Amino acid sequence: MIHISLDGTGDFTSIQAALDSLPADNTEPQTLYIHNGVYKERITLKVPYVTFLGEDPEKTILTYDLYAKMIMEDGSKRGTFRSYSFLIDTHDFTARNITFENSSGEGSAVGQALAMYADGDRLFFDSCRFLGGQDTLFTGPLPPKEIEVNGFIGPKQHDPRINGRHYYKNCYIEGDIDFIFGSATAYFENCTLFSKYTGKEISSYVTAASTPEGQEYGYVMNQCQFLSNCPKGNAYLGRPWREFAKTVLINCYIDEHIRPEGWHDWNKPGAHDTTFYGEYGSYGPGADMEQRPEWIHRLTETDLPHYTKEAVLSGEDGWNPGQ
Repeated sequence: MIHISLDGTGDFTSIQAALDSLPADNTEPQTLYIHNGVYKERITLKVPYVTFLGEDPEKTILTYDLYAKMIMEDGSKRGTFRSYSFLIDTHDFTARNITFENSSGEGSAVGQALAMYADGDRLFFDSCRFLGGQDTLFTGPLPPKEIEVNGFIGPKQHDPRINGRHYYKNCYIEGDIDFIFGSATAYFENCTLFSKYTGKEISSYVTAASTPEGQEYGYVMNQCQFLSNCPKGNAYLGRPWREFAKTVLINCYIDEHIRPEGWHDWNKPGAHDTTFYGEYGSYGPGADMEQRPEWIHRLTETDLPHYTKEAVLSGEDGWNPGQ
């Protein structure tokens, strides 16, 4: 185990320095124990089989403050995908008891600002916090094509798009606009998804999936809580970043900040026929399925075996995180 501590009592004072000490072709499990502290550093992980183990999820904080509207040295804007505080560009990563933060501010002021750019397979986050404004958590890969010219400028712009599986357990994720977005197959269990009030008519869209056409699963959220400091009817559960977006809620609590229709089509009427948004067992003041539009799927008990953690994440290799 490698110890990282800001006071110099560990093996390293910098998380990136500890990662850089590992062999690039690492094949052995490596655990970085990160002691309490606010680590202001931009981190890139390219080595597989690494675990981050924090001392305390509220006191072990990895933070940085880049944002999309920031002007670069060449006069261009930084853009979404160069704003990350932490980039995961590998497979088999686990994080426990860590806060990942982008501290740059509200989305309407700074634009997109990623706390986490997670692009890889078999990524497991247990009892972690993700803090930010717009686009807090990006679950890569990128969609196949950008809509805006140079919209994907960043570290993975020209890489093959490989679907990864992510598992988020007992996590707290907050933000305002599209604060969980991307193309991965991701299973969220017992997570709190907190929409932040910005004073706008609509402050928040929790999800903006970009599930590729033909991919079996996008986001599945089981026994999660949709909470907020927004007023009633000030947020949506999600909208489709791409037309084949998939997001399914199973037995989730939905508070009154979610609008009665629940989901937004991003002004893409054609997406009514291509997306898959579904709910089963939603409860709470924002959960009335009678108010949902007709293109939202009302799941039944017979659908549930298709959305278990094992069904969503096991794949051909039988991945079963958290056991």
